[in-house]
Amino acid sequence: MAQEHYFFALLSRMKHIRRWGLMRNTVRENIQEHSLQVAMIAHGLAEIRNEIFGGKTDPYYVATAAMYHDASEILTGDLPTPIKYYNVELSAAYKEIEKQAETQILKTLPQQLRASYEKIFEMDEETGQLVKAADKLSAYLKCIEELQMGNSEFSKAKETIEKALQEMKLPEVEYFLQHFLKGFTLTVDELK
Repeated sequence: MAQEHYFFALLSRMKHIRRWGLMRNTVRENIQEHSLQVAMIAHGLAEIRNEIFGGKTDPYYVATAAMYHDASEILTGDLPTPIKYYNVELSAAYKEIEKQAETQILKTLPQQLRASYEKIFEMDEETGQLVKAADKLSAYLKCIEELQMGNSEFSKAKETIEKALQEMKLPEVEYFLQHFLKGFTLTVDELK
């Protein structure tokens, strides 16, 4: 009888982990939906870095790493940002909890596959930078969507995230905001 492994079954649980738990949401978002958007944006940022700014990053690795960037939340849940970053000690402790959750998730793979997935979970600095930027952009777009629906609950979050994006000083982010942001405020009929 074949040994069973639960890695992909665990990942399928991402659809049950809600984001923005402390805020009233017009449209609910789960980490599976969020991770797909982050992966698409991260891939785009890597392509922008390469094609517009002469970089040499692997956009496919960046996209794959982005797909898994919140996988630990399957076991930890989505800790709200104000709590996660309340102070340095709490932030460091939560990072350790996330690391332990990732280790537990990786143990659900066959031994022969673990090293490949560990490379995805342990991003290099450049990949981590692009995935973090894509994660922030995804959150920023969520704020815009909620504000467009009249949900002022997201106005402070939008300001905070906008400031964080500016502080990143990444030309790829600036390019994305200048060339792609407006489309997120249009109706489907206007996107032609």
